Amino acid sequence: MRRLATTTAATLLVLPLAGCAGSAAGEQNPKKLTVSTFGFGADLFEKNIVKPFEKETGIDVEVDSGDNAERLTKLRINRGNPTVDVAMLSDLFAQRGQEQGLFDKIDPSAVPNVKSIHDFAKNQDGYAPAYTYQLLGMLYRTDKFDKAPGIKDLWNAEHKGRIAVPDISTSAGVPFLYATAATYGSGPEDTDTAFKKLAANSPNVLKYFSRSTELVSLLDRGEVEMAPALDLFAIDPVEAGKPIAWAPLDKGRYVVSNTAQLVKGAHNKEGAERFINYLLSAKVQEKAAATFHDKPVNEDARIPAEITKVVGDAATDPAAAGFTVPDLKLAVKNNDEWVDRFQREVSG
Repeated sequence: MRRLATTTAATLLVLPLAGCAGSAAGEQNPKKLTVSTFGFGADLFEKNIVKPFEKETGIDVEVDSGDNAERLTKLRINRGNPTVDVAMLSDLFAQRGQEQGLFDKIDPSAVPNVKSIHDFAKNQDGYAPAYTYQLLGMLYRTDKFDKAPGIKDLWNAEHKGRIAVPDISTSAGVPFLYATAATYGSGPEDTDTAFKKLAANSPNVLKYFSRSTELVSLLDRGEVEMAPALDLFAIDPVEAGKPIAWAPLDKGRYVVSNTAQLVKGAHNKEGAERFINYLLSAKVQEKAAATFHDKPVNEDARIPAEITKVVGDAATDPAAAGFTVPDLKLAVKNNDEWVDRFQREVSG
């Protein structure tokens, strides 16, 4: 097995739309599978997820890791003769790849574990589903607040210089834009109002963060008291006994997902379908939750206590807790404009 370990980012959607044609797709190779995934935790992914799959199936898995943007670009360049069979991407990048014709829809009979996952994790257009998810909420210092702050507290001058806001390029960026629009505008699609409100609040913001480690460090040092962020980033600090907590927003509750896509023209389509089905199994979902804090989408998977301690009942049924999937198609359609507006009007 050849392993490539680089960096990960479930972030930027700032890619050109150029495409390249390649040579004809190669023949099927049922004994080899190439999985494109995130660089973060690559060693643990190989040890706990990949190697058991290899042992179970006899398929040799090559892992190609990196950030979302570079891996999606690579898929587009090689679309005529793909070098990847399964692409693990965050939801916005998966949506863009679907619209560019890079992925195949799945055959439910070949991925039967789809029947066991939450409805919100299923792709309504027939593509591969999410295998894990995070929730947008508020990360905050428990020694600074008697109760969890709401989204409007970010605009309170009392907290000037002690808040952080996700850059539009991050996984939380677009959902937070929608949450702001839902709070101050006519609904989540009222992004004009959201941009105006975010721009007006710039003097209150200490940092527009683009990396989770950066945000957690600011919270840990007490330089930041609160920030809209994903629940995943609170689990380790809470487990370590830090005065940090996470709570759902009072308005604008969104799910952010990671998906495992079947690459169009994959050289091992059957193996790719087996791997996607394997990722969705209750046993593997539980192992991923214990290893990476990946919340399961399989309804039969047990959720570790360290996750429910932070997320509560939303970890069991996010839909019942009021969380919904954001409009990914709208975000992809307006990506370039929104990135430009955020840089010019908000963070610039």
